[in-house]
Amino acid sequence: MNYSLTLRKKINNSKIVFSKDELSKILSCYSLGVSKGTWKDYAINSNKNEANFFIFKHSYALPDCILTKSKKIKKNKIRFCLNSSNKKHNIFNKIDDLITVLKRNQFRLIKN
Repeated sequence: MNYSLTLRKKINNSKIVFSKDELSKILSCYSLGVSKGTWKDYAINSNKNEANFFIFKHSYALPDCILTKSKKIKKNKIRFCLNSSNKKHNIFNKIDDLITVLKRNQFRLIKN
């Protein structure tokens, strides 16, 4: 009996993380920015409520972009958010939509 209570507690306290597929897509986009010289560093953070992928132009600077995966508490639905230093944040239901906007913003930055 005590084992089931412990198991439930672990499930309820689990962190939100990026899946292998999501992380692969993010790192693929990040590597394009690195090859073009736009981005230099990244960091990943996760907790109970959200997972974050920070992209930096310089390792000593503030993040240029923050990709966030979070769960709506009442609907139990996952959402993705893109906060960029030069744009307001965008909210998406799919990681693919976020990646598309991130790539579009990246090419816009390089043209300047």
